[in-house]
Amino acid sequence: MTITLRESLDLWLKAAEARLADVVLAPPPDQIGVVEQAGDGIAFVRGLPDLPLGALMRFESGASGFAHALDEDLIGCVLLDFDPVKAGEQVRGLGGVVTTPVGEALLGRIVDPLGRPLDEHGPIAAVRYDPVERAAPGIIERDLVTQPLQTGIKLVDALFALGRGQRELIIGDRETGKTAIAVDAIINQRNSDVICIYVAVGQKSSTVRQVIDAVAAHGDPQRCIFVVAGPSTAPGLQWLAPYAGFAMAEYFRDQGGHALVVVDDLSKHAATHRELSLLMRQPSGREAYPGDVFHIHARLLERAAKLSAALGGGTLTALPIAQTEAGNLSAYIPTNLISITDGQIVLSAKLFGEGQKPAVDIGLSVSRVGGKTQAPVLRELAETLRLDYAQFLELELFTRFSTTLDPRTQAQIEHGRRIRAVLTQAQYAPLSLAHEAAELLALHDGLLDGLPLDRIEAFKHQLPAWLEQSCKGVLDRIEAERTLDPSDRDRLRAAIEDLVKTLTPSASQASA
Repeated sequence: MTITLRESLDLWLKAAEARLADVVLAPPPDQIGVVEQAGDGIAFVRGLPDLPLGALMRFESGASGFAHALDEDLIGCVLLDFDPVKAGEQVRGLGGVVTTPVGEALLGRIVDPLGRPLDEHGPIAAVRYDPVERAAPGIIERDLVTQPLQTGIKLVDALFALGRGQRELIIGDRETGKTAIAVDAIINQRNSDVICIYVAVGQKSSTVRQVIDAVAAHGDPQRCIFVVAGPSTAPGLQWLAPYAGFAMAEYFRDQGGHALVVVDDLSKHAATHRELSLLMRQPSGREAYPGDVFHIHARLLERAAKLSAALGGGTLTALPIAQTEAGNLSAYIPTNLISITDGQIVLSAKLFGEGQKPAVDIGLSVSRVGGKTQAPVLRELAETLRLDYAQFLELELFTRFSTTLDPRTQAQIEHGRRIRAVLTQAQYAPLSLAHEAAELLALHDGLLDGLPLDRIEAFKHQLPAWLEQSCKGVLDRIEAERTLDPSDRDRLRAAIEDLVKTLTPSASQASA
């Protein structure tokens, strides 16, 4: 006896209907956990066997938290507020993970990692709520970093150029100007298409206020988002802050836009992670940090990328900040971050004390990606700058004990002193690409070698207005084409020489 296809299908449908008839439609059982122990911003919960890592939980008292550690019989929960939680309280899983609002409504606002306003401008109308943790783009989803990110800082743009989609670590001892470099980079985006997110982790309120005021005074705060988790907030919020900042930036990246995230700083974030892990009785390793401290920063910074053209070509650039003790780059967290990022800008307390600002150590600093994206005009003019400056620093060190120098060595030292003077730059004063190129041209062609060292500051102060008056077309072409053709170079050189002549004292003035 053969069965046709139609008859076989009818039999299958009847069997399926019979199985469905036996199904009892009822809501799933409500899983309830119990708090075993609570305190110091964490809680241990027994029960909730199906709760995944990172899931949100609601306590009977109204407090909330998320699962941070899963043991065989206990869940380590990180609280998101300082709401009192007591042993014996009931706990329920909320069926989701920690999310934060994203969208254009956040621009110009000061918020906490959960998107709650910290300013006085009312609630935020978010486009949607995205998970704060997200997998980094895969290799196929990425593209080569080809677009430059201009910081407006001559020393950085000339010697350690950054690219959109890069991860560049800013590292140094406390009070050496780490945040100043990051803030100047944010300020310089006032005329670009880059959205900036500043994430403060455990920073003093006065420090955060200074950053916000600086951006408001010199930049465009309406193109920035300030995510603040101060030292007085719950450790859980401080731990979430960098991830929330990246989630907000990824919204703009995924729309085909460009975003810059500054995390200030990851050393405090690592300390918060160590605190939470020790409270949850997790095994500790080097310097008492848990074994996954590398993983939490790697999965965060890997989210910085340039997406492929098929995904819109958006970019997310990361400038994490880390603090060292006594310039020790071989400590656990600094070495971890250096190995994760695409380069580092190292700041020296010695240079800072000598008045060299930004106090960047050119021997220890490097950008492994941005040089390929550097504007051609800067690449041409700064080709030998790093070598010349490094040779000068070495010569200056060895000639401190020498009374007589040969003319060639003396000329090299004088040229190096002018390099150092030109690379010195005031805070909150980022330069345009054209003005950076003009100062580098003056160094490259030795136009300042005959100018007294004490007149260099006057030269830098007067140069922008002088060039705007005499070479406006040349400046506009440099900004538009990012190159310098021979005729424009001759015009720019002639204008700089004229300015140098006005600042160079005559023979009678020099003798007087």
